Amino acid sequence: MEKIRIAVRKFDPFESTLQKLWDAFCLQNNIKMEAEMIPLELHDLYETTISEKGLKEGKWDIAHINTDWIFDAVNENAVLNLFSLIGENPPENYPFGWHKSLLHLQKLSNGIYGLPFHDGPECLIYRKDLFENETEKENFKNQFGYELSTPKTWQEFAEIATFFNRPEQNLYGAVFANYPDGHNMVFDFCLQLWTRGGSLLNKKNQIDIHNEAAIKALEFYRKMVNDKNAVHPKSREFGSVEAGLAFAQGQAAMAINWFGFASMAEVIEESKVKGKIDITSLPSDPGYKTASLNVYWLYTIGSGSKHQKLAYVFLRFATTPESDKLLTTEGGIGCRKSTWKDEEINTLIPFYHKLEMLHENALTLPQTPIWPKVAELIDGAVLKAIETDISSEILLKETQEKISKLSQGTTLHSSVRN
Repeated sequence: MEKIRIAVRKFDPFESTLQKLWDAFCLQNNIKMEAEMIPLELHDLYETTISEKGLKEGKWDIAHINTDWIFDAVNENAVLNLFSLIGENPPENYPFGWHKSLLHLQKLSNGIYGLPFHDGPECLIYRKDLFENETEKENFKNQFGYELSTPKTWQEFAEIATFFNRPEQNLYGAVFANYPDGHNMVFDFCLQLWTRGGSLLNKKNQIDIHNEAAIKALEFYRKMVNDKNAVHPKSREFGSVEAGLAFAQGQAAMAINWFGFASMAEVIEESKVKGKIDITSLPSDPGYKTASLNVYWLYTIGSGSKHQKLAYVFLRFATTPESDKLLTTEGGIGCRKSTWKDEEINTLIPFYHKLEMLHENALTLPQTPIWPKVAELIDGAVLKAIETDISSEILLKETQEKISKLSQGTTLHSSVRN
């Protein structure tokens, strides 16, 4: 029996949502075809869809592709241009049903190469039950001399993490995702850079991470994640999913992670912190603005798929307001404005409406075909910083030299905002 094959980002809420959506789609449209959904970790997903030409050669009909990779996917002719399909039969309330920040990264060379699937910019997730506890507030002020509240500066973040670090209670001040997969530590580095007034780009619009703000960013980050008196000891082993689950298990007072993991901690059965969490903007160095990072997931169709028309009809179904809300109740993050403002969702997840605020401060990564390789280089530099005593200045200088070699002859897409 012929099947439609879907490459899914491995994450329980994604997997359960996709299966429920496909079953409902088939029932509604009297379709007998089965869907073979393969959950894949980040590296494996990129490899099979883009590097190994799985989308281009028809191995995959539909794939979750994140916006870090979409320029690369388009450059490799891996994903179908949806422009004409959207023009003929647009998704419900397209484009007005989505925030503009969720529509521009997939628009390249006058084409549209995906529909928003899952979102949730980076934010500070924290245990409000701890921060609002009168005894904790009194003890904190006695120890540090100022009122306990969500940290506005990175210095406050470090002090609060130290205060709440209680290994004997299986509670740690903060949890990070330090597994070297080319993503988590890269994102953390970018956030540290941006909240110190830095940028990934120089005045010539070239990637440049050898500067004073970058050195300060890396120096703080390596010191922070290595602080055994403040940080979850398994952070080195954690990707963003594992860090999110640790927070949901009540093992950390704070986490810098995707909004989706705050939402997940409110809806999954095994969460021990339901009703006890909130989110806010990230800290920044004095005199500089907060920042967030907007990397979101797309539904894409393989350029080599034999089922392109069916795949698009399913994508329309999978992005309706009802489907978007289902993703949220399963533990993912819906992308539609209607979900963000939904009364039932905001009763279930009281901070859900704050997504719009995060998007207003959200920056994006450079759109260039070399970005995945640049990300690997930055990831390696951050890992070396954590594991060795090599100075941050030398690490960034060496990494920049490698980036400059990669950059020769490449250009950035005009939508870069960082």
